Amino acid sequence: MFDHIGLHVWDMEASRRFYTQVLAPLGYQPDASGTGFGPGDAPALWLYTNGKERHPSGVHVAFKASTRDAVERFHRAGLAAGGKDNGAPGVRADYAPNYFAAFLLDPDGNNVEAVCMT
Repeated sequence: MFDHIGLHVWDMEASRRFYTQVLAPLGYQPDASGTGFGPGDAPALWLYTNGKERHPSGVHVAFKASTRDAVERFHRAGLAAGGKDNGAPGVRADYAPNYFAAFLLDPDGNNVEAVCMT
């Protein structure tokens, strides 16, 4: 359904570092500008500077992970990059019996998830 998603961020450098680190275990990388992220040369997540008053946006973004190990590495990388734990890696049986996910809050308070359905 979606071609791409744009997130408004307050501190571009902090967000670039955060997303570069958390998306690497999922196989996503920054483009040449450092503000677009995706597989290879196909960015699907774009960061934009929000020059307005700082406030949490409350956006939720979930990224596909190919393995449960990738979800765990996503979570560890996010904590190391300054993200806040919003749900440790584990099965979310209330979503589905095979829904393995982890949740982080990015530097702007967005809820960022990695999910593996195998």
